Amino acid sequence: MLKVFVTDAVVSKGYDGAPALRFSEDGASVRFRIGESVYDKRAENNTRWINLSVKAFGQLCERIKKMQLKELSHVNIVGRLDEDTWTDPSTNEKKSVFVIIADEIEYASSAGGRSKEGQPAENPLGSPTPPTQANSGFTGYENFGDGFFGAEPGK
Repeated sequence: MLKVFVTDAVVSKGYDGAPALRFSEDGASVRFRIGESVYDKRAENNTRWINLSVKAFGQLCERIKKMQLKELSHVNIVGRLDEDTWTDPSTNEKKSVFVIIADEIEYASSAGGRSKEGQPAENPLGSPTPPTQANSGFTGYENFGDGFFGAEPGK
């Protein structure tokens, strides 16, 4: 599988009013989509959206619950590119789509800390206070692994 690094992607809205994040019944997995606006001179207003599906399992699913991700949250993701395949029951046609199997996720600052209007961007939890003051106390910024990257703390 290919390793994927996604920076400052936006959690997409759910399709046709559905929730942005879809957790399995047992809570052991979650699916959602992320998107990024890209320049395309052929598209309306010279931009179009690229959307990718994301899946997370186990402990990462628990982390996403703690992060209280919602639509329009900006995230960084490290994962593996995979392919989902299925047969469309209405046409009996085989279909496939690329999906990112997430290994790590964290909040990202949006647009370099600025909104499209040039104003300071809100934090990922949607309030003007720093994410460290979120109701749940979880910021989404904890280290992965041992967090030392080969150096000892304080050095």
